[in-house]
Amino acid sequence: MKKKKVIVIGAGFSGLSTATELADKGYEVMIVEKNEQAGGRARVFKEQGFTFDMGPSWYWMPDIFDNYFARFGKKTSDYYTLKRLDPSYSVILSDTEVVDMPADYDALRNLFESIEPGAANALDRFLEQAAYKYKVGIQEFVWKPSVKITEFLSLRILVDALRMDVFSSFYSHVRKFFKSDTLLKLMEFPILFLGAISQNTPAMYSLMNYAEIKLGTWYPMGGMHLIVKGMVDLALSKGVQIEYHAEVSGFAFEGGKVKGVKTSKGVFEADAVVASADYHHVETLLGEAHRNYDEAYWDKRVMAPSSLLFYLGINKRLPRLKHHNLFFDRDFSIHSHEIYTDPSWPSDPLFYASAPSVTDPSVAPDGCENLFLLIPVAPNLEDTEAVREQYFEQLMDRLELYCGVSIRDAIVYKRSYAHQDFIGDYHAFKGNAYGLANTLMQTAILKPSLKNRHLKNMFYTGQLTVPGPGVPPSLISGIVVAKEVDKLLK
Repeated sequence: MKKKKVIVIGAGFSGLSTATELADKGYEVMIVEKNEQAGGRARVFKEQGFTFDMGPSWYWMPDIFDNYFARFGKKTSDYYTLKRLDPSYSVILSDTEVVDMPADYDALRNLFESIEPGAANALDRFLEQAAYKYKVGIQEFVWKPSVKITEFLSLRILVDALRMDVFSSFYSHVRKFFKSDTLLKLMEFPILFLGAISQNTPAMYSLMNYAEIKLGTWYPMGGMHLIVKGMVDLALSKGVQIEYHAEVSGFAFEGGKVKGVKTSKGVFEADAVVASADYHHVETLLGEAHRNYDEAYWDKRVMAPSSLLFYLGINKRLPRLKHHNLFFDRDFSIHSHEIYTDPSWPSDPLFYASAPSVTDPSVAPDGCENLFLLIPVAPNLEDTEAVREQYFEQLMDRLELYCGVSIRDAIVYKRSYAHQDFIGDYHAFKGNAYGLANTLMQTAILKPSLKNRHLKNMFYTGQLTVPGPGVPPSLISGIVVAKEVDKLLK
C-alpha cells in the first residue's frame, strides 16, 4: 500500500521534530527548506577559524532533549556531549556588583541569603511550587494541541490551573518571596526568554526558574548547531527527505484541501502539509480565502522582541567574561517600555554577551575569543547600517570598560544581524526573533491555532503557535502537531 505523503515547510527545530515523528509512524515525509542548511534560527556559519551559532545559545530543560531522542531509541550522547556550566551565568548589575550564579544549589542558597536574610528558605519555597508547575506544565499542559476548549474543561485541570497560578502575574508572584532588587532581577531574568515583561507573564512560568536552577544550564560541546545536526541525522535515518534551497511560493488546492506545495524546485504533492515556517508568511501565501487570520488579527498580536546581534571574532582572550554574561546595569523598565509600550530603538539598552570560547576551545582559534552580542529590541523598527553601528559602539564602550582591555583593535571578524536579516532569511513577521510573547491572552487556545480552519489537511507548528517560543517548546510543538496529522491521515 502506497505511503501517504506529508510535506513539512521549514527545517527548524519544530519542522525536524514533526518530520521525524511522522516518518517514524510510517509516512513518507519531505521537508522543503528555503535556506542552504537546516536549523532555522539555529543555523551556523564559520569564518576565519571561528564557528558562530547564529541563534539559540542557552541549553535549558535537558530532559526535553533527552525525551525527544529517546522517542526514537536514541540518546543525546549519541550526537553531542553536554557540559554543565558553572557558574551558570554572570549578571552584571553595576560597575561594582557582579553576581555569578553557581550551579550548586547549596551555594546558590548561600548567595541568596547573603543578599537578603531569609531568602534561602524563600528560595526553597518558591522552587517547591515551581517544581510542581514544571511537572504539570511541561509533562501535561504543553502537550495539549489547544484546538478545543474542552481539552481544558475538567475539575483536575481547573485545580491544576489554579495551583499553577495561570491567572496571576509572575511580577506579583515573585514579590511574595523576595524583596531585594538584586534578587528580583535574578529571578525575573528567565522570563525574558518568554518574550514579555513579568507584569504580563503568568506566574506559572516560574517553571522557568525551576528549569534554570534545578535542571541546570548546559552547553553541547562544539556548539548548539550540533543539536540540529543530530536531529537531521536522526530524521534522515527515519527516511525523511530534505530539499534545501526550496522556497515555497504558493499552494495548489482541491476540495477543501492543500493538494500541492509550490516551491522554487517544483510542485510537490501532499496528503497533508505542516508549516514550520513563519505562520503569518504562510498565511499570506495561502490567500484570503484559506488563511486563519487577517492582517488586523496579526497586527494586534503582542510580539516577543526582535534582536540586534553581533558576531565577533577577537584575536585575544577577554578578561572577566564568563560563557553567558547578562549586562543588567541599566534600567530595564525603560528598556522594556521601548520594546513593548512605545516601540523604538532603546536609549540605553541592557544586553547579553555570550563567549562560548570560554567553555569550548573548538569554536575559536588558539588564544582568540568567539563573541556573540545581543540587544533585545522592538520588532518592526527601521533597521539601518547606521543604527547598527551606533549600538555597536555603545556595546564596545561598555565591554571595554568591563573587561578593562581594548577590544575594537582586536576584532578580526564582525557581522551584524537584525530585523531585515530575520525577514530576509525567515520571512519573520515584523522582523521578530522569538515569535509571540507568552502573555496570558496569548496562552494555549488563545494562541494561533495549529490547525487551518478552511483546509482540512493544513497544519502549523513552531514559535507562533502552541506551546510557544524557545527550542524545547518547538520540539514539543512538532510532536504535538504530528499526532494531529496522524489522526487525520490514519
